[in-house]
Amino acid sequence: MKRYILPMILGAALGCASSVSAAEGRLGVELNKTETIETGGCRAFFLFRNDTGKSFAGFEMSLAVLDGQGIIDRLLSIDAAPLPVQRTTLKLFEIPDLACDDISEILLHDMTSCQPQNEEEMDCFTLLDLSSRASTKLVK
Repeated sequence: MKRYILPMILGAALGCASSVSAAEGRLGVELNKTETIETGGCRAFFLFRNDTGKSFAGFEMSLAVLDGQGIIDRLLSIDAAPLPVQRTTLKLFEIPDLACDDISEILLHDMTSCQPQNEEEMDCFTLLDLSSRASTKLVK
């Protein structure tokens, strides 16, 4: 009978862990497409899929934009708030003076703000799922 206790304890612990992670939900950030703008820069279309169970009043990201050779060209700070709960939100951001074809990668460098509505700031890195449908990669 003693040999069944450890598997039961492990099973209960794993069950609790999966319930916690499922309750947290995910926040998807997708670079959906890029397009050249008349001034020679690049417009980036981002989709934010908020399945976290929380609305975000603050959501600011610091992005490192890497050129075609993989060298950091600049840092951009973008504010995507508000992000309503259980919604997909479209946000457009312009990257001036850099053609879309000259951007190889966008790196999520830092989260400068991640604040759920009526709550304290939190670390959102663990909630984020990054993806890209554009030729430019989006990575963390």
